[in-house]
Amino acid sequence: MERFSILVGDITQSDAEAIVNAANTTLLGGAGVDGAIHAAAGPELLAECRTLGGCETGQARLTRGYRLRAKYVLHTPGPIWRGGEHGEAEALASCYRSCLLLAEAHGIRTLDFCSISTGVYGYPLPQAATVALRAIMGFLADHALPERVRMVCHTERAAEVYRQTWNLWYAEDKGQRM
Repeated sequence: MERFSILVGDITQSDAEAIVNAANTTLLGGAGVDGAIHAAAGPELLAECRTLGGCETGQARLTRGYRLRAKYVLHTPGPIWRGGEHGEAEALASCYRSCLLLAEAHGIRTLDFCSISTGVYGYPLPQAATVALRAIMGFLADHALPERVRMVCHTERAAEVYRQTWNLWYAEDKGQRM
């Protein structure tokens, strides 16, 4: 699909109009991509996040990007993996949909996602990729914005899992494989 792609990179260096931060519910920074985004954006991001009062798992909040190339950051707290029978898939899908709806509401044309909940929150990558791609592709099928969505993976291994999952569910022939 020309509107969606998977790549390996550093989301803090993204040239998208908005990037997604796999935040915690306080929105005040943390480990992994959350800490990297806060560090790259500078102290102004933390100051703005303090005014938001946190965010529930599965929801999303928008801030400015400050020192990032991205104009906006969409913060979404993902679920902590507890075995898969505690609503984790529904909460993770809600993270992706909430970000996409927020991007659409703000007229954001390009959006880069990280792999939500697959770091310190322990969500198994193959399951997370399936949930993420179903949510993203389902949204894009019915909405004009964002015009371009990318999954920015921190490692080639993660990107390969996302590519294999995309190929399994969405590639109708060899020419469509990622």
